[in-house]
Amino acid sequence: MSVAPQPQQEERTWAALCHAAAFATFVLPTLGSIIGPLVVWLVKKDVSPFVNDQGREAINFQISFLIYAVVSLVLCFVLIGIPLLIALGIFWLIEVIVASVNASNGIAHRYPLSIPFIK
Repeated sequence: MSVAPQPQQEERTWAALCHAAAFATFVLPTLGSIIGPLVVWLVKKDVSPFVNDQGREAINFQISFLIYAVVSLVLCFVLIGIPLLIALGIFWLIEVIVASVNASNGIAHRYPLSIPFIK
């Protein structure tokens, strides 16, 4: 059994930035959470397999989250969407922070509830 080598510091930094770039949603609401990780991933995906993997993971989660948020917004008309949006927001914040920290430590993070759009 072979063990994958630990990613170098630069690779870990770019992988963490792939996740943390989702905070661009505070600058560009709605699509910033997708555009931020997408830009970082497209620029650095060829640097290493770790950056490529974590970039795809971040983008897939952000697209999945956007779909969940739109469904929750529609459900606001029957009031169940309001607590769902609050829970989704808290979940999103925690997951992005945990993923960023894991990637900076060289640990490949897998988001729960993420739909694999980009393989």
